[in-house]
Amino acid sequence: MQEISWKEFEIVELRTGTIINVELFPEARKPAYIIHADFGSDIGIRKSSAQITDLYQPGDLLGRQIIGVINFPAKQIGPVRSEFLITGFTQTDGAVVLAQPERPIDNGLKLA
Repeated sequence: MQEISWKEFEIVELRTGTIINVELFPEARKPAYIIHADFGSDIGIRKSSAQITDLYQPGDLLGRQIIGVINFPAKQIGPVRSEFLITGFTQTDGAVVLAQPERPIDNGLKLA
């Protein structure tokens, strides 16, 4: 494991957002959704491709708060321009469990 400094950690913009729309992403090489999340008035709504189909159905995700990295450069994934990275924990079987706040909080708050 590579150590990083506190200053390096502070650069990563881990922010809370609420999923407001989920679309199937049939063009993806691996099963994925297109997630639209509201990160608050300062950041706005962003979209991302997310390979989280093993444990989550689209209806289960609507309204769920997530933690996203919002300061990576946008990445083109097929026809989708991914604007944030949704965070989660990859289990040994490859399924991803989303990282999320343990209680409702304002969108856009930075993980500290």
